[in-house]
Amino acid sequence: MPLNYHHLRYFWAVAHDGNLTRTAERLNLSQSALSVQIKQLEERLGHDLFERRGRQLHLTEAGRITLDHADAIFSTGQELVATLEGAGRTRQALRVGALATLSRNFQLGFLRPILTRPDVEVILRSGSPTELLEGLGTLNLDLVLMNREPPSDALAPYVVHRVAEQAIGLVGTPSRLDADTPLATLLQEQPVILPTQENSVRAAFDALTTRLAIRPQIVAEVDDMAMMRLLAREDIGLALVPPIVVQDELASGRLVEAKEHPQIKETFYAVTLQRRFPNPIVKDLLVASARV
Repeated sequence: MPLNYHHLRYFWAVAHDGNLTRTAERLNLSQSALSVQIKQLEERLGHDLFERRGRQLHLTEAGRITLDHADAIFSTGQELVATLEGAGRTRQALRVGALATLSRNFQLGFLRPILTRPDVEVILRSGSPTELLEGLGTLNLDLVLMNREPPSDALAPYVVHRVAEQAIGLVGTPSRLDADTPLATLLQEQPVILPTQENSVRAAFDALTTRLAIRPQIVAEVDDMAMMRLLAREDIGLALVPPIVVQDELASGRLVEAKEHPQIKETFYAVTLQRRFPNPIVKDLLVASARV
């Protein structure tokens, strides 16, 4: 007997919601009717797909395997519709996701090769790593920009492209930072503004201060580069940022950079998913970034 894909779609919806009542309301079905559909799928597959713990439904091992296949089946269908719908359009959409805390200067530089193309419409969304990778997996995004590699997952065939790297500097107001002062002395004597613990730059900085046997006075931990720039301008402390973030302030002399660099670099990645019908604009962007 062939598989009933209506049953599979109902299972898929419940598995992602984790709640039979909520899914039934969303699909405008009675809870009993939805239960019957899933029961018929379980009978066809010969395995229980859910187990109930209290009020929550949890996938069994067979349910997890079924969900993985259902994700692939329905994502392929969405991909087909999106590809064929776009075939006759004069402008093709490119959906890009970027970490909410990612450097705007990097994003602009990476996207610049296609921003003026009359045949391309760029849709840019920001979010957390989990939100962005989920968007990639459901084909709502074509490409995700991050400053650390996503965890390897055999169920999500990510393709990770290393597209850029920028040096990190220590900057502050002229009254606080003497550019010729050794880095170790600055970190020992001045308060510092740092990225949060989730940032790869922060991990490298913590390793640096451990090697130097320094315990810096951390005055602020910030996950937004624009806010770090503002705090440095307000003379709250010395900020660990890429010089490009404060290029206007460095040019005007409002901020200065220590001559001795911390030897820390931030790496940027473009993450895509293996697809049967990839968006051709993604390839154009990756080729352009390789030339820089």
